[in-house]
Amino acid sequence: MPSRHKSVYSYRTKLGLITPPTNTVNEAEWQRMMPEGVTFHTHRMALHPDTTSVEGKAHLMRDLEAVFGMLKQARVDAIAYACTAGSMINPVESLPEHLTHTTGVTAVTTSAAIIGALNALSCRRLSVVTPYHDQLNHHETGFLEENGFQVAKLIGLGIGAGGPSEYVRIAETPLERIETLVAECFVPGSDAILITCTDFPTLPLIARLEARYGVPVVTSNQATFWAMLRASGIDDRFPNFGRLLAAH
Repeated sequence: MPSRHKSVYSYRTKLGLITPPTNTVNEAEWQRMMPEGVTFHTHRMALHPDTTSVEGKAHLMRDLEAVFGMLKQARVDAIAYACTAGSMINPVESLPEHLTHTTGVTAVTTSAAIIGALNALSCRRLSVVTPYHDQLNHHETGFLEENGFQVAKLIGLGIGAGGPSEYVRIAETPLERIETLVAECFVPGSDAILITCTDFPTLPLIARLEARYGVPVVTSNQATFWAMLRASGIDDRFPNFGRLLAAH
C-alpha cells in the first residue's frame, strides 16, 4: 500500500499519468471514469519506437526516470506509463518493477495492466483490434503469445505505416468504425475482445460490445485505470466500464 499524500481533491489517492505527445484520448477517458476523491496528473513523453535493442531500452529508461522524477514532485501514489506498444517489453513485469525500484514510486505500464486484466478474467483466446500498422501488430501478437495468449485474429487500421506523423489520426477514429472493426475481427469461441492503444477511443463501446458478443472487453485505458486504482488500494467497482471494473 503506497503512502498517502492527501489534498483537498485527492483525499483518497493521487495518480500520475505519462502519455505519448499526440495522445488526447487517455485523459478524456480517465476523466469520465475517475471516482470522487481520486485525481490524476499528466506528463507527456516522446515516443520510443525501439524497445528491443540495448540502446533503445536505455534511452527509454532515461526518459521514463526523468518524467517519473517530475511527477514524483506532485506527491503521486502511483505512476502509469500509458503507452501500449512502447511498454510491450518481456518479461512483462520487468519495466514496472525496475521503475518502482529506481524511482521509489509504484509504477504501472499499460502492457502489464493488459496482461493482468486478461489473467484476472481468465481469458486466453483473444480477438484483437488495434489502430496500428503491420509492424506494430506483429510486435503485439508476439508479445501476447509470449505471455501465454492465443491471438485468434488481429485486425489493425494501418495507422502509422506512413510514419509517426500519422499517429494523430488514431484519436480521430469514429466509434462506429471501431465497432465495425470489432465485428470483422471477432472469432466465435474467443474468451475476450482486446482493443489496444491508449489513444483509441473505446470507452462508450465497452458495455455494448460485451452485451453483443457475450465476452469481456479489455481496452488499454480501462485496463491501465483498473491496475492503477488497485495498485493504489482503491477497490471501487464500476457498472458501466466492462466486466473487468465491475468484478475485479
